[in-house]
Amino acid sequence: MKPGNKTNALLGEALKNQTTPFRKVIFFSFFINLLVMAPTVYMLEVYDRVVNSRSIATLVMLTGLIVFAYIILESLEWIRTRMLTEIANDFDAKIRSTVFKTVFEANLRRLPSGNHQALQDLKTVREFISSPATMAVIDVPLAMLYIIAIFLINTIMGWMAIIGALCVVALAWLTERGTGRPLKAANAAAVAAQSYANNSLHNAQVIEAMGMEKGIHRRWLERQLEMLKQQADASDKAGNYSALSKFVQQAQASLLLGAGCFLTIAGLFPGGGGMMIVASTLGGRLLSPIVQVIAAWKQIAGARDAFLRLRNLLNSVPLREAGMPLPAPSGVLTVESVSTAPPGSTNLALRNVSFKALPGRALALIGPSASGKSTLARLLVGVWPATSGKVRLDGVDIYPWNKLELGPHLGYLPQEVNLFDGSLAENIARFGSVDMAKVEVAARAVGIHDMILNLPEGYASNIGEEGCFLSGGQRQRIGLARALYNSPQLIVLDEPNSSLDEAGELALAQTITEEKRRGATIVVITHRTSILAVVDDLLILHEGEIKAQGPRDEILAALQRNAQQSPAPAETRLTASAA
Repeated sequence: MKPGNKTNALLGEALKNQTTPFRKVIFFSFFINLLVMAPTVYMLEVYDRVVNSRSIATLVMLTGLIVFAYIILESLEWIRTRMLTEIANDFDAKIRSTVFKTVFEANLRRLPSGNHQALQDLKTVREFISSPATMAVIDVPLAMLYIIAIFLINTIMGWMAIIGALCVVALAWLTERGTGRPLKAANAAAVAAQSYANNSLHNAQVIEAMGMEKGIHRRWLERQLEMLKQQADASDKAGNYSALSKFVQQAQASLLLGAGCFLTIAGLFPGGGGMMIVASTLGGRLLSPIVQVIAAWKQIAGARDAFLRLRNLLNSVPLREAGMPLPAPSGVLTVESVSTAPPGSTNLALRNVSFKALPGRALALIGPSASGKSTLARLLVGVWPATSGKVRLDGVDIYPWNKLELGPHLGYLPQEVNLFDGSLAENIARFGSVDMAKVEVAARAVGIHDMILNLPEGYASNIGEEGCFLSGGQRQRIGLARALYNSPQLIVLDEPNSSLDEAGELALAQTITEEKRRGATIVVITHRTSILAVVDDLLILHEGEIKAQGPRDEILAALQRNAQQSPAPAETRLTASAA
């Protein structure tokens, strides 16, 4: 079975597991719909028995029975509501982890589906399952009970009830046809507006500093107004059909009453005035759940669309299978003829790249901007897959390696350091079990232990979302400490000194030296030459291809000789300047 189909099957299985609870809900709904007729029966009995017999005892008995029926009815309604809530929560529990992992995987691959809409869609489906709209949908087929009762009273009135029901069903179909397209467009516009707002607010400082707020607000407002326009269109159409359905419901009750009166006068309805009123009341009850469905159509359509988006997401973004357990790596990193393009692109960022990095040595990757260095870093830690070739750690393909198993043995500092809302200790410990001894070792290694102790709460200090309370250099050091936590065997650092001052660079150089002495495999991507003093090997990338690789001193000497040649090739000048 394909991974996508397997993931999609999980959604179907989560629904299938609710079959038995839903049957119980339908069972309770059957008796609820029977008891809904109790007030009508009470009215008939009072009209036919009590008024004619003038018996207070009969009235008291009937009143006691109807009160008891109301108690049972409300108890069953409460039970049904609780059961639907449990169904919704159970469905959510079975699928939420997979949805989160799928969204994470989609964002990891920079796929168009990689957004937070799926998490909102799961919330929409869960809330719909336990909503009154679901109860109305369940009650629609059970409304046949009322049609049967009306037919038993009078066949002509029964056919009139069916005609009224068909009219309301037709209105439901027209509601779906009229609101489907604008609702989908409104949802798409809402997602676009929210995404644009999130991305813009994320860069609020840049927007404020350069006076971009007016233009950004205008572009967001365009998306917001489009969403409101589509929602208004859908709401207008839904409101029109809802009003028509309520008109049919009210008219049917009165028409049935009038028809019963006419049939009684014509001698075709021997049931009497009481039965005539009962048939009229049941005719209105018959249409009630259908009218409720039409009134809640926006919610129903939203839940349906959310479910379809969830299904499509789970089917289109297969999760990686967890590999078999493997021993801790020793750190032999081998890149074998790797070519790749960033997710969502067809332009190769790397072409036929091959090299080897060994434990106890540091390899520096240098080259001009857009040469593929950060793309290669993502391949080395198994974040992105290679289009062709393999990246192996101790001979094992690193991409499918279970990251929960591999992660503790791998340290990664991306070019953009991302920290998370939480304490300094939690961020350094990667939000796992915090071992303060190891946290302090990592912090001391990058020279921030004293800085942390000077904070009011020390390692327990909350850094805010994305480390907003820290300077750029502090964030970079915290990210570096996180990469070094628990002494990983493979360490990949992408521009680790871009925000560091002289003291920070010295601490970084000492850290790399110490990690080499420990036996770690280190890959450093850098534009700054100061760090080259502590590396052992150099690899020069240009336009996604290796232009030179080997021991540091040999490569630097070759670059110096090439730089002295006149005229020098463009790519030689670029790589020489990078070194």
